[in-house]
Amino acid sequence: MAYRHAPAHLSVQAIDTLTPCPCGNPAGYLRCCGPLHEGAAAATAEALMRSRYSAYVLKREDYLLATWHASTRPATLKLGAQQPAPTWLGLTVKRHESEGDRAIVEFIARLRYGGGKAQRMHEISSFVREDGRWYYVDGSFPDA
Repeated sequence: MAYRHAPAHLSVQAIDTLTPCPCGNPAGYLRCCGPLHEGAAAATAEALMRSRYSAYVLKREDYLLATWHASTRPATLKLGAQQPAPTWLGLTVKRHESEGDRAIVEFIARLRYGGGKAQRMHEISSFVREDGRWYYVDGSFPDA
């Protein structure tokens, strides 16, 4: 399912049953990425990628690290230390391909730092499924 528009930056306090998910799913956070952030397994690599985008919006470092494959996972993330902090503006999934326990998801995330100009981050992410759970492995940036 392709949701093209995500709302502007949300805080955890702003999320309720009527709030669209940060990943852009109009069904709402509590029916989309919320259960994944609370421990449910993502059914697809695309669902995991969307939940990771939402985790960046919500600064859920715990979730980002837990869903990062052990072979490439950094020791820590310091999302709160980014200055100026990014404001996430939206997500567009371009492509999702899966073969067995491996998948790629190509997406464009829009963000802004401080009062600066909006930017696009174009990434092709690799995922692997182990013991029934999808993990982010790494990404390449075709526009770089």
